[in-house]
Amino acid sequence: MSTEAAYPMPPSPGGESSLRIVWIYPDLLSTYGDRGNMLILARRAYLRGMPVETIEVRSDQPLPISADIYLLGGGEDGPQALGAQRLIADGGLRRAAQQGSVVFGVCAGYQLLGGSFFAKGAKCAGLDLLDLHSDRGPSRAVGELAGAIDPRLGLPPLSGFENHGGRTHLGSGVSPLARVSTGIGNDGATEGAWRGKLLGTYSHGPALARNPALADLLLRWATGAHQLPPLDETWSDRLRAERTAALAATRQ
Repeated sequence: MSTEAAYPMPPSPGGESSLRIVWIYPDLLSTYGDRGNMLILARRAYLRGMPVETIEVRSDQPLPISADIYLLGGGEDGPQALGAQRLIADGGLRRAAQQGSVVFGVCAGYQLLGGSFFAKGAKCAGLDLLDLHSDRGPSRAVGELAGAIDPRLGLPPLSGFENHGGRTHLGSGVSPLARVSTGIGNDGATEGAWRGKLLGTYSHGPALARNPALADLLLRWATGAHQLPPLDETWSDRLRAERTAALAATRQ
């Protein structure tokens, strides 16, 4: 297990413990720069004075169950299937979720949170943490992904990039993260899913670089804070504005 204090800070005088962020199986699930999600969360926490500890857990290592945020990234069919097998056998992520930890899954990691998915033409068991299942779509979804996020989450529109062949079907136990205005997402109508402190999306990029408010939502879930001090969003706002303008140009 690789432990990396990306933004080390001493404990507060009151004995405040570090915010622990776990990146799950970087050797299997890290196709689209998913490490960036961990770095963004750690940076945004650090800038607000939170002690942060980042932990990278490879697929041959046991998963700690006492962390605050767990991150699952994208991966090809073979690594995705292997990752599912090892996570099910390990059982640590299920226990952490049951204890109230935040879990954020992207693409293959999102599909893993459901009951089943397809890899190399075979149906594979997922972690069954979210009421959804995934199969293969008629064509590959590649390109910009955007949409209005569930208003209960209080976030600006989703901005991202998708590259996947799956279609995800939501059950009654989850809510869509967003309603699609550009791209495919789950099925051309909805994108991602969430329940409690578990959230999944097809947005790569990494997702949290495009959506810093989503990063802050995960931090608020993890810390129990109703609000976080504002940060300078100059660069993220410029990135989002650039992508919004590029989408508008394609519609003309």
